[in-house]
Amino acid sequence: MLKIYIPVSFLAALLQWSGWLDKMDFILNPLTGFLNLPPQAALPLITGALLGVYPVIAMLSVLPFTIPQMTLIAVFNLILHGLLMEGVIQHKTGLSLLAAALTRGAAATATVLVIGLFLGDTSQSVTVPAQMTSQTPFFEFLGSWSLDQVRLLLKILGLIMLIMLFLETLKSLDWIKPVLVFFRPVMRMLSLSERTTLMWVAAMLFGLFYSGAIIVEETKDTHFAPDELHRLHIFIGINHSMVEDPSLYLILGLNPFWLWVPRFITAIIAVQLYRAALLLRGRLARA
Repeated sequence: MLKIYIPVSFLAALLQWSGWLDKMDFILNPLTGFLNLPPQAALPLITGALLGVYPVIAMLSVLPFTIPQMTLIAVFNLILHGLLMEGVIQHKTGLSLLAAALTRGAAATATVLVIGLFLGDTSQSVTVPAQMTSQTPFFEFLGSWSLDQVRLLLKILGLIMLIMLFLETLKSLDWIKPVLVFFRPVMRMLSLSERTTLMWVAAMLFGLFYSGAIIVEETKDTHFAPDELHRLHIFIGINHSMVEDPSLYLILGLNPFWLWVPRFITAIIAVQLYRAALLLRGRLARA
């Protein structure tokens, strides 16, 4: 994690200190303006979409966004992140890389636009503190950045240790099987196949990347209909890693409601839209 976090955090801080991030406004504004965000938000949005959650946490820790702006960036990132790794897993197990990217991108955009209606005007340009600009000598800026990152990394370390302890306890007490039994009725309520319960629970707890081996093995060992896998991947693509990823954003002081609830609702709606599209296509074909 540190191999990704520290270089990305330093690069984002350096771009801000040097003033280059502000000079990129004319390139980034079309992307962020549609989402009612300032141009500086494009950097974490694009980086997170390709790499994952940790680089975005690193950037938000050094770039002076407001809480509502960070909330929108976080929600977008929680839905659309890590396409270079997670997209490949989805591609290998039932949903093409293009379909995964388009589905998650559309879901992230729609969710952020709806949430933005409740957070007020989030497009205002961010005010950069003097210590993060070239007005501050480089080594003074470097010292301030280093101290802030040490504090944040200690918080992240403590949080990850608690999460891993929880997950390891589930495994050591052999509670995974009862969990699967408990969630089978939930799968029916979500319009998902009960046969995909293990993959769904693994993605919910561990995320797509860490549960990739389980998902790949399950699709090899069990013959699933394409529709079963499509519905599963639409849901877990939009909503996964319900323990670790949203919890990391709590460190930045964000409201937990926006981190957990909207993308879960979006995933349900997306699956229902997919089912409706299949039903409509079937009726048109019969007509």
